[in-house]
Amino acid sequence: MGYMRKTAVITGASSGIGAATARRLAAEGFDVVVAARRRDRLDDLVKEIEAADPAGRRGFARAVTLDVTSEESVAALAAGLRECHVLVNNAGGAHGLESVAEAVTEDWRVMYDTNVLGLMRMTRALLPKLVAGAGHVVNVTSLAGHVPYVGGGGYNAAKHAAVAVNEVLRLELVDRPVRITEVAPGMVKTEEFSLVRFRGDAEAAERPYEGVEAPLVAEDVADCIAWAVTRPPHVNIDRIDVQPRAQAAPYRIHRTS
Repeated sequence: MGYMRKTAVITGASSGIGAATARRLAAEGFDVVVAARRRDRLDDLVKEIEAADPAGRRGFARAVTLDVTSEESVAALAAGLRECHVLVNNAGGAHGLESVAEAVTEDWRVMYDTNVLGLMRMTRALLPKLVAGAGHVVNVTSLAGHVPYVGGGGYNAAKHAAVAVNEVLRLELVDRPVRITEVAPGMVKTEEFSLVRFRGDAEAAERPYEGVEAPLVAEDVADCIAWAVTRPPHVNIDRIDVQPRAQAAPYRIHRTS
């Protein structure tokens, strides 16, 4: 019997941490299924991964259009997969920095639907394949899931909920051959996260990073994910907290200016 490569599904793969994770896992030899709403970006990512390995010696890549807030979209992705060994629940995001007193209900709803219900939908749909393949679920949460901060009410709440789901999964699946890992990044500078949070205001989106000599980049988080999923099968990495050296907490960041 020949060697069978493992399949990894990455949600929110059209940019940032998701795209970086897809590149890294393909380089590690995984066949990657990149999933997100923006199909044009996914197609470009697949071409990039294939161009980096024209002989196909590393992992292959394919794109699947996915909206994690849609039951039908998630079901269609699951039905189109023969197997799944790694699920990276990365789709999510933050919207706004209003106080609880000025909270925008729709922002909170969207954050919960993507960060929490999206994680649940994907895990529920793929769990039979993950169990069959002695798989691994990686939930990308945030430092915001552990440390509250002013203006973070909706995002803190959503990510705290995602942390709880991760911990419950670990308890529920302890008797089955599935590993569960949480990766909780601190300050990561990507092309879109802050821009989305500040509703497209590029100047405001840059402000959190001002004076920070070296925030994390998406590849740093992808490195953590790749390390966790390539440990021996008996090793479960429960949680990785990763921050830039300049950050000790969301409210304690060293700025040079």
